[in-house]
Amino acid sequence: MSLSSDKPATKLLFEDADWDFPTLSRVYDAIEKVALEDLKLDVYPNQIEVISSEQMLDAYSAHGMPLMYQHWSFGKIFAREETMYRKGYSALAYEIVINANPCISFLMEENTTTMQALVTAHAAFGHNHFFKNNYLFRQWTDAEGILDYLNFAKLYIAKCEESYGHEAVEEILDSAHALMDQGVFRYKRPPRLSREAQTERVRKRLEYEAERFSDLWRTLPKSEGRADDRSGGDDDWEEEARMPGLPEENILYFLEKVSPTLRPWQREILRIVRNIAQYFYPQKQTKVMNEGCATFVHHYIMHALFEQGLINEGSLLEFLHSHTSVVFQPGFDDPRYSGINPYALGFAMMTDIRRICTEPTDEDRDWFPDLAGSQDWRGALKEAWANFRDESFIQQYLSPKVIRDFRFFALHDEENEPVYRVSAIHNEQGYRDVRDALATQYDLGQIEPNIQVVAADLKGDRTLRLKHLPNRGRPLHEGMKIQVLRHVERLWGYNVELATEAAPAPEDE
Repeated sequence: MSLSSDKPATKLLFEDADWDFPTLSRVYDAIEKVALEDLKLDVYPNQIEVISSEQMLDAYSAHGMPLMYQHWSFGKIFAREETMYRKGYSALAYEIVINANPCISFLMEENTTTMQALVTAHAAFGHNHFFKNNYLFRQWTDAEGILDYLNFAKLYIAKCEESYGHEAVEEILDSAHALMDQGVFRYKRPPRLSREAQTERVRKRLEYEAERFSDLWRTLPKSEGRADDRSGGDDDWEEEARMPGLPEENILYFLEKVSPTLRPWQREILRIVRNIAQYFYPQKQTKVMNEGCATFVHHYIMHALFEQGLINEGSLLEFLHSHTSVVFQPGFDDPRYSGINPYALGFAMMTDIRRICTEPTDEDRDWFPDLAGSQDWRGALKEAWANFRDESFIQQYLSPKVIRDFRFFALHDEENEPVYRVSAIHNEQGYRDVRDALATQYDLGQIEPNIQVVAADLKGDRTLRLKHLPNRGRPLHEGMKIQVLRHVERLWGYNVELATEAAPAPEDE
């Protein structure tokens, strides 16, 4: 197949793999023109940073954030990733992008010029548009203030290490990290304060800590069951504590507000960890959509640059080699299979929406009467990117064609049966069953355990009671449950009990 086209003769943006900053500037301007004038994307202002592979590894280890407090787990991740990278067992991401205003994209300096163009389109415009417009990010994250907050968190935890000792701070962080998945609000949105109000609230808490704390308390014998040397009496704390309404899904929030033993600086660390967990929660719910959006955008922009004569055939082939590797989906019987590739599924569904809008089949008209033949694929994609998460996006837009392309089918598994049963194949009802089953796999409510605080005896023996509401009868992993409960007890300071709600009795037929 020839790559020649009837594109007009235009000066190439670049001709070889080596780049400099003037070249990157020209590439960025060309990409921006396609993204804003052709695709009509709506993005935050962009900030592009070029970093080394070691800096990329460092960002890997700290949740991909440019500012982060220190913790041993980040060093562990860094050592593992560096070893895998240096020995050639794994590659690094070409970029990291931060949901902030301005949107910060980190490009690796080892990239060729073509790859710098690809990741600029992918991150600075694809991810950027999704971050700014998707309803989950708009409702649950503060792009304006995240970098200021991370800087505060880094400085605050460093100050705590100086004041209270590295080990004491590390213990609190260990326990808080163990509970991060149970430290988010899933259904009720927490109140959002202005940055000025947050700063003032922290200042008052620190003043309170300085006034209440005295080293003399360290010399007094601890009460039986006490897990901390917090200054002040128990009665004083009970008057100050505000009991959230029970049951409470956000365990870190409850411990921060109500724990009888935590001191103010420890509560602030819990607050930092749960705020960071909340920041990442929308990303956990939109992996397929976010990567699909960015991959579709970079694919469209790179082809547009080629059609305009701004990149040559060699650059296009280099781009296609990388792109096809990113969207490759191994079969279930392939040794490389590790689940459904979110890049592959997301890109396939975005591309399919465009096809349905422009070249629909009779099947598409039956399944998507509002989209089929509308020709407005840009509007359809932006509508999807703005108003759905992975679960609902798959439920709404997964087509029979994509199901056939991926060869999806559904299995039914009964615990007491020795074999699986194929419950959905490629027929009318089977397509709907496959779509339902696949959407369910992306529902975090089906993946993460539902554990809630149901009672706390503050005036008696101080026992904290948790309840696990199992999903479809699936129990908690016993070893993991014991380990996590130790962290809850460390933060609570007294006995913690966890009960599993009994499954409802089957109804008589």
